[in-house]
Amino acid sequence: MKKILTTIFIACIISSGMAQEKQNPWGLVYDDALTENVSGAVQLRPVTYDVDGITAAANVYLPAEYDANKKYPAIVVSHPNGGVKEQVSGMFAQKLAEAGFIAIAFDARYQGASGGEPRGTDKPANRIEDIRGMIDFISGYPGVDKDRIGAFGICGGGGYTLGAAQSDKRIKAVATLSMFNTGRVRRNGYCDSQIQTIQERLAQASTARQQEAETGVTVYPPKRATPTQEEIDAMPFELYREGIFYYQTSKYAHANNGSSNPVSNMLDLMTWDATDRMPLINQPLLMIVGEKADSRYMTDEAMEKATGTVDKSIFIVPGATHIQTYYVPEYVEQEREKVVDFFQTKL
Repeated sequence: MKKILTTIFIACIISSGMAQEKQNPWGLVYDDALTENVSGAVQLRPVTYDVDGITAAANVYLPAEYDANKKYPAIVVSHPNGGVKEQVSGMFAQKLAEAGFIAIAFDARYQGASGGEPRGTDKPANRIEDIRGMIDFISGYPGVDKDRIGAFGICGGGGYTLGAAQSDKRIKAVATLSMFNTGRVRRNGYCDSQIQTIQERLAQASTARQQEAETGVTVYPPKRATPTQEEIDAMPFELYREGIFYYQTSKYAHANNGSSNPVSNMLDLMTWDATDRMPLINQPLLMIVGEKADSRYMTDEAMEKATGTVDKSIFIVPGATHIQTYYVPEYVEQEREKVVDFFQTKL
């Protein structure tokens, strides 16, 4: 097979974290993570449930003084591409629980602690169904008001959350952080840098699919050595450079984060776009993006296309890049304030 081009290569690098889990009972690696369940405080409940016959793993965060006989609004939180529930999605689920919501952060099927083979599979239809399955589960959780469910997605999880909200009206309010339109990037390249190679990359994916049909063996991109600092510095986009830091070398890396996507997944990814049906979103919409994020163009496009809702707003985090919105305290606090206020108002 011909050499897989930059889009696939970079996706693999960003999603191939190898750091050891920190010493947390639930493997949480974000700042100020829960370390134990204490009476009268926010508590974490690991859960599993089935989505189309595959086991999904998730953490449910319960507000302080949780009472199953009361009714609470609930938020489903979707992680970035390559991320897992123990990272930024779990962090925001915890912060939402601190504000009085029941929140759930999950691992997409085929990734993290969830089941599914081939590992690393990333198909838009699956990811959207993951969000629907998360709503199925949490809507029946003791204390959840099924008429007050919101959805919050980060990075790639943000794009898939937009996709879910377009059709699933159980979602009463939708928010995204550093939204990443996976379909557009896989098709056009990051910042539309690979438009000239679309057909070549589709041919590579088609060849991989045929090879899988003939051999029964999943085709993945070639494994690459961890890039040197010089190679990292030479990368053209800050998202790629900072992604390596967050997912591979920082204290926020997790042993489960990331895995290469089968090459044949590109057949599904390259023909999907998070914004194709944006006018179907008629729910309140909040999109948060870093001022200096080179991914900002994707949020701007989605907001422009969101013509089906009169209740939409964008919050630009001053000075922040894409990955920095995940962990820099001053940025996270601004984002927390906006997201909590949004869901408290809209739900």
